[in-house]
Amino acid sequence: MPIENIPQPEFLSVSETLRLRKYDGNHDFALAWYLDPETVWLVDGDRELYTPELLNKMYVHQDTHGELYFIETLENDSWRPVGDVCLSLDDFAIVIGEKNCRGKGIGRAVVSALASRARSLGWKQVRVGDVYDFNAGSRRMFTSLGFREEAKTAKGHSYILPL
Repeated sequence: MPIENIPQPEFLSVSETLRLRKYDGNHDFALAWYLDPETVWLVDGDRELYTPELLNKMYVHQDTHGELYFIETLENDSWRPVGDVCLSLDDFAIVIGEKNCRGKGIGRAVVSALASRARSLGWKQVRVGDVYDFNAGSRRMFTSLGFREEAKTAKGHSYILPL
């Protein structure tokens, strides 16, 4: 139970063709996302590609500090993971790992669905710890959903959404 006293659902429906699947410890398929220099730059603000050990460490941390999900799209009657997202009290992290799925509203729909979940859990706000200034797509997405800059960080800003 990643968020104390709150059971995490196995699946959260976002739309007819988009869902969130609870992290189950299997993530080998996701390594390809974190071996892409552009993705790592947008996520971490550096060029150090992930190793299987680093990916596992990241997922274990997120899974123990929040609700970690894989973002899945329905294609040809089967669900395919295209990214990951973690909702926690301190930070909100989302990655659309499949490049061809970026800019299609998936991130916006997922963030909106998880903001609604946080609201239903009685949370007063949702925070994004750091969105880098050079990540224009993420900045646009969060601000379009009502997030506002909270504080300056080393490479960007933290954002907050009052619920």
